[in-house]
Amino acid sequence: MRAVIQRVSSASVTIDGAVRSKIGPGLLVLLGVGHEDGCEDIDWLSKKIACLRIFNDAEGVMNLSVVDTGGDIIVVSQFTLMASTKKGNRPSYIGAAGHEKAIPLYNQFCKALSLAIGKPVGTGEFGADMKVALVNDGPVTICIDTKNKE
Repeated sequence: MRAVIQRVSSASVTIDGAVRSKIGPGLLVLLGVGHEDGCEDIDWLSKKIACLRIFNDAEGVMNLSVVDTGGDIIVVSQFTLMASTKKGNRPSYIGAAGHEKAIPLYNQFCKALSLAIGKPVGTGEFGADMKVALVNDGPVTICIDTKNKE
């Protein structure tokens, strides 16, 4: 799994002109699911995101997690995160899992992350044409790949 995590002042997902999810301060997580991903990726990544200390404490040091601050999270599926740009100029998405695998893993990830932060997470709609709006706070943007744990 690959995730782009953005600390936001606010974020929303709109589908067909209707707001699907909207949050104030918290995290916007863009999630890509690959062929090799499974439950171990979900467990590790959901815990990592919930505990990621990227919010400022009273001294202005990034020392608090989204749980510590009471922030919210929106998770948006994004198969393009699995793009390979190794050859040519047209990205290949062959590394992205198909709907039959990706949808259940995306849903399981959202449930695991919800449990990790102790409240529901907002979502987009898998495969929909989504309009994602955000105010990146900082900006703070972190990229994580469960196959390359750095």
